[in-house]
Amino acid sequence: MRNYPTTSLMISTYNWPEALEVVLLSALNQTVLPNEIVIADDGSGAETKALIEKYAKLSQIPLHHVWQEDNGFRLAEIRNKAIAKASSDYIVQIDGDIIMHPRFIEDHVKFAKANSFVRASRIYINDEISEEMLASKKYKISAFSKGITNVFSALRMPFLWKHFENDYKIKGYELYEIHGCNMAYWRKDAIKVNGYNESFNGWGPEDKEFIARLLNTGLQKRFIKLGAIAFHIYHKENAKTFLEENTRKFKDAITNKTTYIEHGINQYT
Repeated sequence: MRNYPTTSLMISTYNWPEALEVVLLSALNQTVLPNEIVIADDGSGAETKALIEKYAKLSQIPLHHVWQEDNGFRLAEIRNKAIAKASSDYIVQIDGDIIMHPRFIEDHVKFAKANSFVRASRIYINDEISEEMLASKKYKISAFSKGITNVFSALRMPFLWKHFENDYKIKGYELYEIHGCNMAYWRKDAIKVNGYNESFNGWGPEDKEFIARLLNTGLQKRFIKLGAIAFHIYHKENAKTFLEENTRKFKDAITNKTTYIEHGINQYT
């Protein structure tokens, strides 16, 4: 078996320690542990800080808390700070509402390949089951659990990966579709394009703009379907006040073939 790349699991969070705890439990019960966990915290309060300190003591691997002051939705900025903090070659990126299949990290590192980045699926857990899991700190869930959608995507079938890897959802704007809550890329590639674009204000689609620039450098998008399975804890949608302006910036990156932005990770590395 080939050597795995060193891997940082990056988890973004904001003031939802109940969900973050379940996510951390799933992270620390992986068949292959990441080399470190970096929590990208966009201004959470004392309860989240205490939770992270608790799990830092329990964890077999380093757990870093990268925090910034709460000054509105600044996901791009805190992700850049977390990437700058990361010490591994490969970054697996999730959100603080993602419960990972026990072989999630194993799948991502096995699938990792030079000159590419990876999109993966997410499976939605309904509100009732989400509440139950948070209340009981339950992190074990599968394709056969009740209360989940898109059951087929929750099945782990590595022998089918090659059939989706290069040709699945790459036509037109599908090429730029990505789940920021379940994706992976090489740290050096993120630094090459200067990370996330911090001119984005509020929610979305900063992840699409980021990968548009990765694509513009010549990297390949690959899809891991039926692997690296992630279950999304239910929550209400974020406000989309600045979506129109943010979408324009994303489309500009495509039109202008942008590879590098001015205000990015270079401020922290």
